[in-house]
Amino acid sequence: MISVRRKSCKLLQAIALVSLGAPAMAQMTTNILGPSKAVALGNAVTADTPGVFAIQYNPAGLTKLKGRQFQFNLMNAYMDVDADFIAPPGYEIFGIDGLATDPVTGQQKDWVANNHSHTNTLAVYLPGHGIQQLPKGPGVLPTMGFSINSPGSKFTFGNAFYIPMPVGFYRKESDPGKYMPKATAMQRVTYLSPTVGYEINDEWSVGAGIQFSHQAVAADQWMRAPNMLLGVAEILQDAFNCESGNEPLAPFIALCGGNVGPWDDVGAMSLDLQETLSPTYSLGVLWEPNDWFSWGASYYSEADMHLKGTFELNYTKDWSGFWQGLNGSIIGAISAAILGLPSGAPREAGNVSMRLTYPQHFKSGMSLKVHPKLTVNADVGYYDWSTFKALNLQFDRNLEFLGAAKILSPDNATSNTLSLPLNWTDEWNIGIGLEHHVTSRLDLRVGAEIRDSITPDDQRSLIGVFGDSILWGAGLGYQWDKDSVVDFHISYLQSIEYIPANGSCNLNCDNLTNIIYNPYAGLDVKTSVRFASLGFSFRTKF
Repeated sequence: MISVRRKSCKLLQAIALVSLGAPAMAQMTTNILGPSKAVALGNAVTADTPGVFAIQYNPAGLTKLKGRQFQFNLMNAYMDVDADFIAPPGYEIFGIDGLATDPVTGQQKDWVANNHSHTNTLAVYLPGHGIQQLPKGPGVLPTMGFSINSPGSKFTFGNAFYIPMPVGFYRKESDPGKYMPKATAMQRVTYLSPTVGYEINDEWSVGAGIQFSHQAVAADQWMRAPNMLLGVAEILQDAFNCESGNEPLAPFIALCGGNVGPWDDVGAMSLDLQETLSPTYSLGVLWEPNDWFSWGASYYSEADMHLKGTFELNYTKDWSGFWQGLNGSIIGAISAAILGLPSGAPREAGNVSMRLTYPQHFKSGMSLKVHPKLTVNADVGYYDWSTFKALNLQFDRNLEFLGAAKILSPDNATSNTLSLPLNWTDEWNIGIGLEHHVTSRLDLRVGAEIRDSITPDDQRSLIGVFGDSILWGAGLGYQWDKDSVVDFHISYLQSIEYIPANGSCNLNCDNLTNIIYNPYAGLDVKTSVRFASLGFSFRTKF
């Protein structure tokens, strides 16, 4: 019966992993899309802010804008997410060869082994509609804002719409990566950001703002549980000759209600959570003692969120039939009554909520004109991702698989709650940008941002797999006329990870004591994420 309990436990772990994996992916995408000047300079713009979008990087920079100004940014983003699932020599689960041919289906027992996953289809989250698949090719993302400074005033007011955390992709039904997940969206949209900058004197400026944002976490995912215990179940079903349609030990015990095995699908799940109003605040300071040096610093507060939404679990006929058959036997019925085992319901659905913290972050940087033709920017930033001590899900009803799971892990599960400890680390980023002043109207820019991973090596997954990476940027700025500026940029980032079998117990562990969802247990996994963007910004007076 222990094996049965562990099988049901995998279902709740799948829910948890989808929920935590998306934030991990979001770490990589923080500030990956921004105004062209910022991206081209490796986000090293705390002391050299990008026009109206000083709101996003250092609110004190608003004081550099005079009169009434409007800024529009348009970005095209492209992302490739690839994974190879490599069967090492001797690949098996409890003695069952994953590369052998299944006598029933005539196909390889583990269809994922030695297969390749690929997607470049982006997805977004639309309130009221959930995850929306975008057409193939680059996704178009507009942001905009304005600022107002009355003649002679030391105050500059501004507001902007921007997306500090965009990520989402969609996989085909036949893609082997659909177990982690088939589709996901982790998205934070700041739809209102009233901000003010105040010029204290010719050298010092300060600023402050409030950001009102919408936060969404959503995922659709198929589930399977290739572990030793399901291998035992398959061997027992073979021993019972379940293919004959008979139950040799009925009515005492029945194991042939449905075909289950380590590589069989368990079901599909979907999560859809959001918070429509998630406020934060920002503070900034800017020091410009002369025309060749400036220093800036900014702080953006954390946001404690209580996301609410819905969940749905649809189990396969084999999975439900297995439990229904087991509960119809004498031993199965007694065990279910004592241990709270699943009854074999084909579907469970309801409401769910989750506590999540958007991390506070701090940046400091300088801009130094080392030559009349060359300016060097440098920034260092800190993100407080270690606040993710645990992920807590609260369901609106008792769920049968949670009833079984609480027996295995009473500290992490009750009949209607699930808590999964995390060990994410704080993130430090370093940005460097060079700006060559070709003429009084044209600037050429290059930059790079070194971005730390927040996920420990032994907790990587297909959606939380991003390791240390570098965001490369290049572009130009052109003074169109005395009131208008046009910026262009191109950027590129790639993260490659190799996770040997049993290298991460969020992905490919097959040991008995592991309680985390591992749909690729026993396989070596190689992943590659490539991201590129192309865009422009236009700022003018109105």
